This record gives sequence, C-alpha cells and structure tokens, in this order.
Amino acid sequence: MNIPKRVKMVEVGPRDGLQNEPEVVPAEVKIALIDRLSEAGLTVIEAGAFVSPKWVPQMADSAAVLSGIARRAGTAYPVLVPNMKGYAAARAAGAVDMAVFGAASETFTRRNINCSIEESLDRFAPVAEAAGRDGVRLRGYVSCVLGCPYEGEVPLDTVAAVAGRLFDMGCAEISLGDTIGVGTPARAQAMIAALGARIPIDRLAVHFHDTYGQALANILACLQMGVSVVDSSVAGLGGCPYAEGASGNVASEDVLYMLNGLGVETGVDMASLSAAGRMICAHLNRLPASKVARAMAGRA
Repeated sequence: MNIPKRVKMVEVGPRDGLQNEPEVVPAEVKIALIDRLSEAGLTVIEAGAFVSPKWVPQMADSAAVLSGIARRAGTAYPVLVPNMKGYAAARAAGAVDMAVFGAASETFTRRNINCSIEESLDRFAPVAEAAGRDGVRLRGYVSCVLGCPYEGEVPLDTVAAVAGRLFDMGCAEISLGDTIGVGTPARAQAMIAALGARIPIDRLAVHFHDTYGQALANILACLQMGVSVVDSSVAGLGGCPYAEGASGNVASEDVLYMLNGLGVETGVDMASLSAAGRMICAHLNRLPASKVARAMAGRA
C-alpha cells in the first residue's frame, strides 16, 4: 500500500470542536485541553478564532487562551481569522500561525460569512499579504469540497479554483473540508487528483466529517493518493452550525488508531490523547464520540 511513512495530525478540537457548544467553555478548561494535547505529541493544535463574539461567543476568549497555554517547542497553535480586523487582534495576542476559512459553495459562503466566494477571497487577500510580510504561516480552509447542504454536489473544478486562489495568495497549506460528511473514497480520490494538478500534494490536508461513517475510509483513500496531513478532533467533538445533522468531526483517537495500524509515524501518544478527550468530555458531561476511546474505556 503506497501511503506516506509519516502523517501530520492537525488537532482542531479546541477551536472547531468547541466553537458551537451551547454553554461557554471557560478559558482555563480550553487551556488545560490544549496543554494536554501538546503533551500528547500533536504538533499542530487549533487554539481559537478571532471572529465576532456576536456570531461565535465560544471563541471570545481566544486571546486569553493564547496567553495561557504552555507553548511546546515544535508545536504550532494556529487561530482562525476572517479579515484584517481579526488578523490584527490575533497578532496583538501573539499568534504566529493563522488560518482563513472559505468555501467552494456560493450559497454556503453567503450563509456562513454573508458574502460571495469572490468577495471572501478579496477579504483574505490583504490578510495573506500581511501574513507574508510579518512571517506568519497562513493556512487556507475550503469547506463543502464534496457536497453542500444547500447546493448538493459541488463541482471539483470549483473546489480547485477556490483552493488554487488561496494557494496563490500564499497559504502554505490548503485544508479540504467535507463539511456535511457525504464524501466517499472514490469521490475523495477524484478530488485529490483534480487538486493535485493545481497544488502540490504535500500542501494539501484533508478534513472529514463522519456524518455518514465514511471519514476513515476517505482518509485512507487520500493517504493512498499521497496526502500526509489529516485534520481531526479529539473525542470527535464538533460539527458545522450551517449544515443540519452534520455533527461529528472525525475523532483524533480513531484516526491515530488507524495510522498506528498502518505503521504510519505521527509522534502522537494514544494514551495521552485519549486522556485529553476524556477530560474535555467530562467537562461537557458526555461520552467521547470516538469509538476507540469508548473501546479503551471498556477495557479499563
């Protein structure tokens, strides 16, 4: 099986996983979660988002979270920024890794950030320019790459066009999000093939939701295409507020179990990762969505 020998796991739980929780998670809990994830060996951990607290109140304390975490050497703590206002706030808080968040669906973009795809890219351009000037590593997210809750199937040439624009702006990495979890392995591979003609494979990441139970299969299919960066969320936290029924990022524990079984190096310790998941789930008063975490708990 032709898959990368090492995969970078990008942990999105503290941001994407918690952003839609109805009850505010205190900054000290987020800090403790991020510190545990750092100790588990994850080298990229989303730490927050500098967005309007009116729309995403859960992320209003991102500056406090950034200042409170114990930064581990070799670990990046990116934050989401929607525009130059968010960029300036993130810089003031000491962020050196950031991300912008677009979509390949016109309707989703309008519902999500109240503008067209073209207008969203125009907003991101000065952010990318400032990031290049300031030495900030910028990541680009593209949502709805395999389906949209409003438009259905999204043309792959549209996905490639949006991703290509972000890459050309200077985004060091493009994360491809199956926002409503409708993708299948064949479709996922077709997407990687289409984008691989436009963007180097080593600059692509995949971000799958497990709504239809296809996330691990889709990740494996993309690994077979040479992708070596995978987004996941500890305990399977999170989903998408704009896609009804699309809760459930793929769980980091489940991804790690599969990668371990394939002999792929990640540098992540399963016991420590699972402990981090149990900690945040205890605070949220729920069981982990991760099947691996539940199986391990049953053996304890």
